[in-house]
Amino acid sequence: MRRKRAVAIVVSLSALAIVGGYIAWQSKLARVNIEVDPGVIAMGKDLYAQRCASCHGANLEGQPDWMQRKPDGKLPAPPHDATGHTWHHSDADLFKIVKNGVQAFAGKDYKTDMPS
Repeated sequence: MRRKRAVAIVVSLSALAIVGGYIAWQSKLARVNIEVDPGVIAMGKDLYAQRCASCHGANLEGQPDWMQRKPDGKLPAPPHDATGHTWHHSDADLFKIVKNGVQAFAGKDYKTDMPS
């Protein structure tokens, strides 16, 4: 009886591992195989150049001393390269910040020069 129970547990755990592995594989596959429309990429580059590069930099470098508050209490624009902090926000949060303004993310009392 114990042996049947042990076999049932091993089979169940193996099935769970296989299903979990398949789901993880499919999830990774879905992220990797996203088709990107070159037209949308070009529109995004143009929009960034028009609306964002003046503060965040044409090369994503941000403003000097971006972690130090200015005399008015606002932070300079951070870089969007690996030296900044954009990477630790989810895509959903970044979309919300850009679309609705930083206050929608950080609270209505947050002081910033960034328009939505």
